[in-house]
Amino acid sequence: MIFTHRIWQVAGAVSVRSKILGIVLGLVLLLGVVTTLQVRVMSRQALTDRLEEQSISIARDVSARATDLILTNDLYALHQLLEETRLNNADVRYAFITDKNGTVLAHTFGEGFPPGLLAANQADEVDHHQTAVIETEDGLVWDTAVPIFGGEAGTARVGLSEASVQATVESMTGQMLLTTVVVSAVGIAAAVFLTWIVTRPILDLKKSAQAVGQGDFSRQVRPWADDEIGDLALAFNSMTADLAQAEQERAEREQLRSQLLEKVIAAQEEERQRISRELHDETGQSLTSLMVRMQTMKQQCPVPELQPQIEELRQLVVQTLDGVHNLARELRPSILDDLGLEAAIERYVREVNGRWPVEIDLMMMGMDNGRLPPPVETAVYRIIQESLTNVVRHADARHASVLLERRNGRLRTIIEDDGKGFDLRDAAHSERLGLYGLRERAELLNGTLTIETVPGQGTSIFVEVPVNGTDSHSAGG
Repeated sequence: MIFTHRIWQVAGAVSVRSKILGIVLGLVLLLGVVTTLQVRVMSRQALTDRLEEQSISIARDVSARATDLILTNDLYALHQLLEETRLNNADVRYAFITDKNGTVLAHTFGEGFPPGLLAANQADEVDHHQTAVIETEDGLVWDTAVPIFGGEAGTARVGLSEASVQATVESMTGQMLLTTVVVSAVGIAAAVFLTWIVTRPILDLKKSAQAVGQGDFSRQVRPWADDEIGDLALAFNSMTADLAQAEQERAEREQLRSQLLEKVIAAQEEERQRISRELHDETGQSLTSLMVRMQTMKQQCPVPELQPQIEELRQLVVQTLDGVHNLARELRPSILDDLGLEAAIERYVREVNGRWPVEIDLMMMGMDNGRLPPPVETAVYRIIQESLTNVVRHADARHASVLLERRNGRLRTIIEDDGKGFDLRDAAHSERLGLYGLRERAELLNGTLTIETVPGQGTSIFVEVPVNGTDSHSAGG
């Protein structure tokens, strides 16, 4: 089972072109080899049958012509007859004649009659002929024995070599193999051409599908023919057109959403700035005037028992005024507009360290290369402010750190704490944590915001935004 699965894996990894070429080449080779073997067997059988018939015919001819010569005891003529037979038939390996007692009267062996040849084949008086296949040093020989004058005058023996049959068979086999090679070459050339025709639209579909997978919905595939692949190309083009339209609609909706969110955040920042200014100018001045008048009232009060109460009220006004000033700074710190993000973050971290029992470390690198674009400063400040607010109010943390690094045209911000953490999936839509607002501010700047947290192991927030000033949207004034 595992071996079969492995075979399918290997076969499946081969390209379509290679599979088609392999099929064509395999069929051509299989057909060529099978045909060659079949023709070889059939031709050998036919030539062998013909050689046997030829051996019988020659032996009978020699027998008929040798009858009178034997009766007249003309041994010279017998020898001449055998030599003539051997010279006139290229396949004749030998020929000899024996009398009825088995004595050799004439033969074509110049160097001497080979021993054992007489016993290799014999014909009885009742036989028309007797053929045997004898294995010699020069190969197989078809030996035919024909009785002369019913065996009364002797026997004529003729041996035909199979060498010509073997040579003919080998020659035909070579021709068939050469034909197989030529046909294979033609078949491969035709297969390459047909494979190119068949697989080119498939490869076009593959490249277009890869482009669509990478977000390029403008790719179209040209139908090569009105077949199934052509129908697939038309369906693919229709799909990409629908995807392109859907992507355009999605981009338009995203743009509208971004513009709306940008305006909402800008309106929030303007409203924060207005409220901060009103708190600082109107409410702050009113509370200051009230504090001054209460101080005057305390000094001019003729009743000593009321002075401690007036002082208590004045201290309450002082605390309220401090609270109003802190609230105004949190709503829209003027230092962010005047001195920039670095100074605003330093001041905010000092205030948090002073007001809450959390030790916050601040590190800034590469921030001395000039002011950042105002949208970037506002968005990053709000992200840090919201993150630290969550730390001091919800994380139960003892230590936290803020890292700002400006390098290679990007601003990286990391806020970490050792608090109790939370389940990010459960808190993804929590208004208390404000995760959605943090991520939206980063995305409006074409940046990214990533939150890593595990219950009981603290929280880390990673923010990265471009700071070129030309590729980001406004996140507020």
